[in-house]
Parts: sequence; structure tokens; C-alpha cells
Amino acid sequence: MHRRFIDYLFIIFKGIAMGAADVVPGVSGGTIAFISGIYEELIESIDKINLGVFKVWKKEGFKIAWKSINGNFLLALFSGIAISILSLAKLIKWLLHNEPVLLWSFFFGLVLASILYIAKQVKGWSIKIILAIIVTSILSYFITLAEPFASPESPFYLLFCGFIAIIAMILPGVSGAFILLILGAYQTAIDTINNLMEGLTTGNMSLFKDAFLKFILLAIGAVIGLKVFSKALNWMFKHHKNLTLAILTGFMIGSLNKIWPWKKILKTRVNSKGEEVTLLDKSILPSSYDGDNQIVMAIIFIVIGFATILILEGLGKQKNNV
Repeated sequence: MHRRFIDYLFIIFKGIAMGAADVVPGVSGGTIAFISGIYEELIESIDKINLGVFKVWKKEGFKIAWKSINGNFLLALFSGIAISILSLAKLIKWLLHNEPVLLWSFFFGLVLASILYIAKQVKGWSIKIILAIIVTSILSYFITLAEPFASPESPFYLLFCGFIAIIAMILPGVSGAFILLILGAYQTAIDTINNLMEGLTTGNMSLFKDAFLKFILLAIGAVIGLKVFSKALNWMFKHHKNLTLAILTGFMIGSLNKIWPWKKILKTRVNSKGEEVTLLDKSILPSSYDGDNQIVMAIIFIVIGFATILILEGLGKQKNNV
């Protein structure tokens, strides 16, 4: 597949959108990948990365080996994801604390449109497909009700968190950030990214080394999880595409509860910085919201989120030309 420089810029942009989604609990980068038309290429490219690549490299050279795993595509996409996560972590954290209703409204509109888009891809509806959507919707909904527990921050636990979270991040409708939240490692992950950047910019090597170690552990777990799960997903899409799409649709429907903009806080906890943060909440009607429900602005942001998917869908239609 021949791509021009401008095509790779679009792929970087899609990676940036995926990274932004992955930072927020309740939203999946996999959803963005699916809507923007690169999802199947992504999991197929990851699935091609194996020890056989080194044999190709040795026998035919690096250029052929790099091309065999669609290296340019993966480099552009993951560069965009990295740029997004590193640059947006502080902003997303600020928005979650200061403008939660508007942030969640935007992502609610985004996921709502994503559900409609993915459901449209299902060809040949049957009882099995409908049951798959119902069962996974219920399962996903109950996952959103789970209460997070504190992380011991041990090396093996961070490896495990990276492994599980990356699986969720590439699965449309399942938020890796939310899985980290349930595992009690979300704050650790966000702080790790922020401390990594702060250590670099201020020259605080002690802060940098601690953050870098945690980052490496999360990254190793993520790489292992990505490789293991991409193979299963690639097989599912090739042999049971309709059922896979139905399962993804169900997961996304259930996840709407987590990203409903209006919440009532049920439990809080004090984090490592002495700040009081939400531990458990539940969805409520805007009229029951404690404080300004920002209903008009919330609706506007839901519409913006919905429109964003239409734009990404338009970009996705160009995939055969990029």
C-alpha cells in the first residue's frame, strides 16, 4: 500500500485522537481507531510482529522486514498516541477536576455516535447477534459499577495493569483508563506520565528515574498484552466479524453509564498527594445534580462529540486511498 507524506500526517492525527481518548476513563482509543477506519489494519499489523521478522531482517534486510510489519504505519500511529498522552495528560487531569460535566458530555456524544456507526457495520442480524449485544451490554454496564481498589504499586502489579489496560485500550467500547481506575492504578499511571515530563523539564533526576521505572513496567506489560490480544482479535475479525462487531457494540452501550455527564459521588478517598478524589459514583438525572448542571453547554458538547465521529468517519472513508 503506497502512502504519501500527507497520508502519514493523517495517521499521526488519528493516533493523537486515540491517545486523547485513552487518557480519559470511560473512553476507548480502540473506538477512535475503528471509526477512523484503521482498526483492522492496526491489529493485523501488530499481529505480524513476531520472531520471524528477525529472520526476514537477517535474510532480506531491514527495509523488507520493516515493510512486512507495516512499520511506517505503526510508527506514525504510535508516535501520535505518544505525543497525545504526554502532552494531554495534564490538560485532561485539569478538565476532569474543573469541567467534568462538559468533558464527559463531549465523550458521551462521541461514544453514542460510535455505537451507531459500529452497529451499522453488522451484516445479517440474527438472534445470536442480538443476544451477543444484550449480554455484553449488561456485562459492560456492571463493569462500570465496579469499585476501584488501591494499588500496591509493586513491579508485578504494574506489569499486570499494563497488560490488562492495553487490551481494553485497543478494544472498542472498553476503556483502558477505566480498567486502570478499577485496578487502582489510574492515578499512578497519570502521575507517572506527568512526573516523567516534570523530571525532564526541571532536571529532577530522582523524580525522573522513579517515574521512568514505573513507565517501563507499564510499557512492558502493555507490549505483551498488545501482542497476545491482537492475535485473538485479528482471528475474530477474519472468521467471526459480525459477532465481533456485535460484542463491541454491546461493550460500548454498557460503557455509556460510566461516561454519563451527571454523577453523584458515593465514596471518596485521599490520594498520595493528600487530595480528596472520587472513588465511587453513580449516574443521576441533570435535575438532581448537585451544582450547576450546565445543561445547555452539555448538550452542545454532546453534539460536538457526535459531530467529531462524523468527521473521523469521513477520514476513515479515505483509508482505501491512503
